[in-house]
Amino acid sequence: MEDKNMQSLDNSKKNKATIIVHSGDMDKIYSALIVGNGALSMGMEVSLYFTFWGLQRLKKGGLDKGPLSKMHMFGLGKMMIKKRMNKANVASLDKMITDFKELGGKILACDMTMEIMGVKPEDLRQDLIDDYCAVGTYIQEAMESSMTLFI
Repeated sequence: MEDKNMQSLDNSKKNKATIIVHSGDMDKIYSALIVGNGALSMGMEVSLYFTFWGLQRLKKGGLDKGPLSKMHMFGLGKMMIKKRMNKANVASLDKMITDFKELGGKILACDMTMEIMGVKPEDLRQDLIDDYCAVGTYIQEAMESSMTLFI
């Protein structure tokens, strides 16, 4: 028996996920890439829209530079977490973002954030970025998506 209070799924939505990557914290970048890679491996399209502190991780040499969101302890907490991750054979952020691209994931860089924070295209890893765009592109991506997240 169907529950009359349940809303029907919007069939106009694609099998697609759009994720805003707002934070540059290491654990949150991991979260965005874990969800993104998981969705790609299940056949979804995935777009990551990097903005503000998340965009800083797309700088050359910047992917692994972010602190932990909690218990950073002047870098000691991050060092301990990375040691545990290595012991558990968790892939590096560089490996995860490379896998994301190889699986067909799309990376969007917010051009307004670039302007505000003085980031130039040549400061960023060109091998990762599919488009420099404004919020309208994110909104279009999100409107087509069956899942949107803010990390």
